[in-house]
Amino acid sequence: MVATIARLTLATLFGHRRGLLLFVLPVVLLALCVLLALTVDDTADFSTALLQQFGLAVILPLVALIAATGAIATEIDDGSIVYLLSKPIKRYTIILTKAGVAIGVILALGAIPMTLAGIILDPSDLRTALAFGIGALVAGIAYTAIFTAISVISANAVTIGLLYSLLWESVMGQYVDGAKALSVQQWSLAVIQKLSDAPHVESAVKLPIAVILLLAVTTVGLTLAITRLRSLVLSTSE
Repeated sequence: MVATIARLTLATLFGHRRGLLLFVLPVVLLALCVLLALTVDDTADFSTALLQQFGLAVILPLVALIAATGAIATEIDDGSIVYLLSKPIKRYTIILTKAGVAIGVILALGAIPMTLAGIILDPSDLRTALAFGIGALVAGIAYTAIFTAISVISANAVTIGLLYSLLWESVMGQYVDGAKALSVQQWSLAVIQKLSDAPHVESAVKLPIAVILLLAVTTVGLTLAITRLRSLVLSTSE
């Protein structure tokens, strides 16, 4: 049944127009990097800044938002989730399978393009490029938990997620000191900083705290989503 849920989730993700954005966003990132590599003499000087401020702070949260909300919010909105809820399937199986599919999409269309972008900008520093790819995946897992929870809790998941991505992660998480400690972007930067040891990569959060917060947010987000899905079943049966 897990395979069936995964297949239905993929069909939902890529069967709607917004699914095209899952391909457009990484293409925009890679195209920009290629353009800069062809027109600028030395892109190594600002490669980490571009990967952080555009790739990690803008592109990745949007890819995660589309993947996570598309995995379950669409089915809740159109009522097709009833098909799964009517089956004798554990509710955590539904959530974890859909979250797993979303994470797989983020890996393919978020983390790997991030790594490629780093290689394009600075072919001599493969370690930093790989670190950004791993950091993007780590952040993507946390984003998946957050957006999955929002999708099950609110009917306006996309709007709320968009505001969170663009305002909190892209702006507050980069430029407001007090907000940085609560930014998934900063937590993932702590991982990237440790893996790359690049002088221009800095996080406002220490690595041990960042790891704890990443695990906590992921656990709490998925737990909330599972709990809420169970309550949806009860309300439906009534």
